[in-house]
Amino acid sequence: MKLVRFGPRGREKPGILDAKGRIRDLSKIIPDLAGEALSPKSLAKIRKQPIEKLPLVSGNPRLGACVGHVGNFIAIGLNYRDHAAETGSPIPKEPIIFNKAPTCICGPNDDTMIPKGSTKLDWEVELGIIIGQRARYLSKEKALDVVAGYCLANDVSERLFQIERSGQWTKGKSCETFGPLGPWLVTKDEIKDPQNLAMWLDVNGEKRQRGNTKTMIFDCKHIVWCCSQYFVLEPGDVIITGTPPGVALGMKPEPKFLKAGDAVTLGIDGLGEQHQKIVKFKM
Repeated sequence: MKLVRFGPRGREKPGILDAKGRIRDLSKIIPDLAGEALSPKSLAKIRKQPIEKLPLVSGNPRLGACVGHVGNFIAIGLNYRDHAAETGSPIPKEPIIFNKAPTCICGPNDDTMIPKGSTKLDWEVELGIIIGQRARYLSKEKALDVVAGYCLANDVSERLFQIERSGQWTKGKSCETFGPLGPWLVTKDEIKDPQNLAMWLDVNGEKRQRGNTKTMIFDCKHIVWCCSQYFVLEPGDVIITGTPPGVALGMKPEPKFLKAGDAVTLGIDGLGEQHQKIVKFKM
């Protein structure tokens, strides 16, 4: 299933794509694509619905983040060998885990705002894992059992804040609009192998990132298992899993960071595309 959230920011409704790619309203079946609505029992209930009889959503509504009310937004750093090399970083011996503030989450096609004081705005196409069951101390073999599905993510980053302002990475990763998720939550039964998905990102139509999840240092199973050893995972938590090479930070001889007016487009096989315009900060 391809599940979506549509409507004005803060008032999104849950939906599902029908066979023709149209949105059908799920709001009489579940209150939102969030929390326990992502459990195996809830997803099974949705799967049993006669999709063609659900209300058809007219027009071209705004898409919100494909999961709502995220409690824990987790990210994995330097998880592609070539990306670590381009940034001059050593290959991690175990996953680098950090957080993005959930308040940075936005729709897949919402504008990306340049935060106050920003000079080094960057992009990162990533595979997102969406958790569907409470989990702690998982065995590695069963780690993917708690996954509800996958999504496309852009780990928007401000490198000045992240690298040059000392402290944890969180402040360079958590500014408003730095977490576009979607367009869809694709349930895991539709993603036969999360470790063989082509991914790409362009800026103003120019090639920036090309990669495949098969080149991750730590695969999805290892990442979910590892996270569960350190903290409890709850339904609706999101883990983004690292980015392939091609970020602005790694450009030689001179990085080309994002500026107002730039257009970023990105996608992952089976998970759709995102389109963002870079805009100046606005209240």
